[in-house]
Amino acid sequence: MRGDVYRLRDNSQAQGHEQKGARYAVVLQSDALLGSTLIAAPTSRSARPASYRPEIVLDGTPTRVLVEQLQAVDPEKRFGPHAGRLSTEEQRQVDEAVRLILGLFG
Repeated sequence: MRGDVYRLRDNSQAQGHEQKGARYAVVLQSDALLGSTLIAAPTSRSARPASYRPEIVLDGTPTRVLVEQLQAVDPEKRFGPHAGRLSTEEQRQVDEAVRLILGLFG
């Protein structure tokens, strides 16, 4: 469901600047378009602040949503346990960041 946060299983195929290691993912895809894959954004506790990296709090720890690394994931293979849900304000900030990186203004 859009705005849900899941533990993201490690992607052993990650290369270059793709995110590796244990982390979370935020579901960004509309609930009306749910299918066998979901568009999600990984998170990072160590990523530098940027206008396109909104900060959320997971388990009391500030975490950045890396919307510039949107990815289609198979939830059955990549999602671990459900870890929470974005607040209304966090969802608004993530939506704004997605619009920014995709150039969707207006």
